[in-house]
Amino acid sequence: MANQERSYENGIHRSLDTETFQRVRKWYILALAAIAITVIVAQILIQQHLDSQLYDSRVINVAGRQRAYSQKLVKESLQLGAIKDFAQQHKIIKELKQTLYVWKVSHEGLQEGNDSIGLPKEENKKILTLFQDVSPHHAAMVASGEEIVESFETKGDSLPVNIAPQLQNILKNEKPFLQKMDAIVNAYDAISKQQLQQLKFKEYLLLGVSLLILLLELLFIFRPMSIQIRETISDLIQGKLKSEEDNRQIKKIFKEKEESLRELQELNFAIDNAALFADISMDGSPSFISKKFLNLLGESKKPTKTHLSEILTQDEGQQQYLREILSSKNKNIRTEEIEITTKLQERIWLEMSIIPIYQSREKQSILILCSDITERKKTQGQVEQLTKQNYEERMKQKQLQASQVVAGQEEERKRIAKDIHDGIGQMLTALKFNIESINPKQKEKTVEKIAYLKELTSELIKGVRTATFNLTPPELGDHGIFPALQKMTQELSKLTGRKILFENMAKEPIRFDPLAETNIYRVTQEAVNNAIKYAEANYILVTLNLNEDLLSVVIDDDGKGFDTAILDKPPKNNSEGGMGVFFMKERIGYINGRLFFNSTVGEGTRVTINYKLNQEKEMVHGA
Repeated sequence: MANQERSYENGIHRSLDTETFQRVRKWYILALAAIAITVIVAQILIQQHLDSQLYDSRVINVAGRQRAYSQKLVKESLQLGAIKDFAQQHKIIKELKQTLYVWKVSHEGLQEGNDSIGLPKEENKKILTLFQDVSPHHAAMVASGEEIVESFETKGDSLPVNIAPQLQNILKNEKPFLQKMDAIVNAYDAISKQQLQQLKFKEYLLLGVSLLILLLELLFIFRPMSIQIRETISDLIQGKLKSEEDNRQIKKIFKEKEESLRELQELNFAIDNAALFADISMDGSPSFISKKFLNLLGESKKPTKTHLSEILTQDEGQQQYLREILSSKNKNIRTEEIEITTKLQERIWLEMSIIPIYQSREKQSILILCSDITERKKTQGQVEQLTKQNYEERMKQKQLQASQVVAGQEEERKRIAKDIHDGIGQMLTALKFNIESINPKQKEKTVEKIAYLKELTSELIKGVRTATFNLTPPELGDHGIFPALQKMTQELSKLTGRKILFENMAKEPIRFDPLAETNIYRVTQEAVNNAIKYAEANYILVTLNLNEDLLSVVIDDDGKGFDTAILDKPPKNNSEGGMGVFFMKERIGYINGRLFFNSTVGEGTRVTINYKLNQEKEMVHGA
């Protein structure tokens, strides 16, 4: 019965914690992850486009510079033809060589790439085709320029140089070169605009996905949760009223059952002291039978030469059983409860004490002391029924206490739901409005808003983790209370910024009853939360120790402390924060553990949990 009720309570607990909250947490995380992915993808696309813009601007700059260098080449070549001063010619020759070098390197870098001047290798076939068209003019101008340089470097200082053919060739190719370089620069500009249009399309697409995710959240998460919370609150109010009425009826019935039980016990005592006895010889024939015994058996006088079993009962099976227990082979005092059938065909129950008496080696007898327990047998069933009812009433009281604990847990769950709705819901609304306000045409503001959306998304993820942290951790069911407590202290330390430590003094990890593990974990969690919330502690130490079969968990803090005398007073309601200690005691009471509080105002608090492990504990090595 108790196992079935415990299984039912555990089923309700799993239904509320595992099914409801894990489902909500899963959809929240999936939705937030989807939004985060869209934001990250948008940021990656923007960064890639910015990097591409850097390369494009460098390429366009170098391509435009090629036009200027072609004009510079023409200018320096014409100067060489007009200047007669050898010093000036030497200076211009040096500049012309530098111009030819940069012009050639830039032309090749625009096509094949050049890391030294920051040019990537060109992959666009259209651009490469345009370069193939302009390359003959470029090559002709480079060749003429090099011939001019070579002519001036190989002549004597007094010899005239004729560079008219080279100048004519340079001037001839300059105009088509400039025209085709203009086409190349325009092609670069068109490609850049095309990439920008593609980026805008992708940004709009990602924005639409984000808005769709928010709409699905509103329809499939917030709306069902609000309906479920409203129904749960209504059920809790109705259940509370019903439980109060049931409690009054239980107390009334329990008092009546106690009175009936006491009366029946007094009656049984009187029945148990009936004076029925007999003395029989070793062959089973009676030598003496008390008058009350004869009257009970329906005999007017003592029968002679008759076995006692035949006097006691008319049932042959019962007679055979009595012969066996009255046999002289049994030398020890013993007591039997037997049912007999008298001559009046009445069925009665006797409690028979068989006492061997040794007067001498030759003379022995057996003393039979009996009590008529017929009424006791009849009332015993009633007593058992009352005991069962008493047990059931106590179980109902336990269930009532459990319902109070569940009600407190539901209050905590409502608080978590409120935190999710008021905190995370507001941040999601802010996220929606900021996404809607993004204008891709305003690049600077868009980048700023995306950075803010990343921060807001991080806060949302943190809020979800905080709201779902108090639910049942997977470590508790998978690995036991040791790693679960360690994980709890680590997460609370991160979330609160307090110094919360876990020290495991046990030599080896163990696994024991899952109900005990869950309740010890919850009580430890409540003690740590109280130290954070009410004691305002900055340092909390959770110590776990195992000595033989006694598991001990100690929670120390350096908080404000409190007067432990208030623990003897009735618990306050949940809104005042006074039910926490009551639930801690109830949980430890369920598993037959012990809970101790030791606190000094202004110095801190120590909470100690002791639990005696049973003989069926399962040792898990290396867990």
